[in-house]
Amino acid sequence: MNDIRHASLHRATSETDITLALTLDGEGRSDVDSGIGFFDHMLTALAKHGGFNLDLKARGDLHIDGHHTVEDVGIVFGQAFRQAIGDKRGIERFGHALVPLDEALCEAAVDISGRPYLAWNVVFPREKIGTMDTELFEEFFRAFAMSAHIALHLTCKAGTNAHHIAESGFKAVARALKVAVSHDPRSAGAIPSTKGVL
Repeated sequence: MNDIRHASLHRATSETDITLALTLDGEGRSDVDSGIGFFDHMLTALAKHGGFNLDLKARGDLHIDGHHTVEDVGIVFGQAFRQAIGDKRGIERFGHALVPLDEALCEAAVDISGRPYLAWNVVFPREKIGTMDTELFEEFFRAFAMSAHIALHLTCKAGTNAHHIAESGFKAVARALKVAVSHDPRSAGAIPSTKGVL
């Protein structure tokens, strides 16, 4: 297994220009600038609680809205995650977390399966947090799951404050990913599947 699981990517389209570097076995350090303040706050929390190092600079057509930027960051983040995880030898593969934030409670479950899927059960009580449309959180996690080739289930079990719900969700995903990418000391570096491949 690789000592350092890291990926650096650059993706440019007519709508966005994104440079991202991800280290899975990090210290939770981040330097994030997407042009969307609340999104930066969430990505910083994701890095911190996932134990990832994340450097991100994204420029997008925010004069239209945040959709292209948020979705494309999810794509690049997912691609970097998939590249950094490598052949998946010796990882736990599954991760689960239940994270409270005051009245909000979100649950995330992850399978680094090679089969992309998002199950989304989160409802926000308002349409915006700061300048960010709350509907874009689902777009981010869908783009991430599809590009990372993971199955991700995210459920909001309680909450009335939109900020708290979003932050609880991002932290739950972070903690679930942290478990899933960690090394299983009993696996002897084997692929965690009866098929022998993920």
